[in-house]
Amino acid sequence: MERKILVEVSARHVHLSEKDLSILFGEGYQLTIKKMLSQPGQYAAEERVTVVGPKKEITNISILGPIRKETQVEISLTDARSIGIIAPVKESGDIFGSAPCTIVGPKGSIEINQGVIIAKRHIHLTPEDATKFNLKDKDVVLVKIATEGRSLIFDDVVIRVRADFATAIHIDTDEGNAAGVSGIVYGTIL
Repeated sequence: MERKILVEVSARHVHLSEKDLSILFGEGYQLTIKKMLSQPGQYAAEERVTVVGPKKEITNISILGPIRKETQVEISLTDARSIGIIAPVKESGDIFGSAPCTIVGPKGSIEINQGVIIAKRHIHLTPEDATKFNLKDKDVVLVKIATEGRSLIFDDVVIRVRADFATAIHIDTDEGNAAGVSGIVYGTIL
């Protein structure tokens, strides 16, 4: 059985804690939903922030909701190098020992001691699709993305299984560009 999966490119973004949202946008502030994302309950907010590193800053970075327990910044390796941050490749949510930065909003700024990561490429699977594909949470697989002139096999793709997921692989902009991903593209789990 062929294990085809939708490829989604995840652009740079920030997840904020309630406390940090209040500092950046004002006490009691609520994010405004701009558009719902493919993962159930997740959305891109209208609000934007600036992430500042030792060399320079990146403006107009999307905030993804809903609010999280801890603030996290997900950027590409190219972004990290351009602003002078040495960020580790980690699974989203695993910020222990990650890089620091400053985040600037319209009402204030925060300095985080850790939280900047390059998101490890991963596949979100529903429990049903995990069973169908004979995979389990934390398995590591290869995924082939076949595109015109830029086909690529990604190694070290971690499987994440939860009932509230929609099945798709998430890669960052560097990886999407390397594989020539544009429009609707499917990969194959090898």
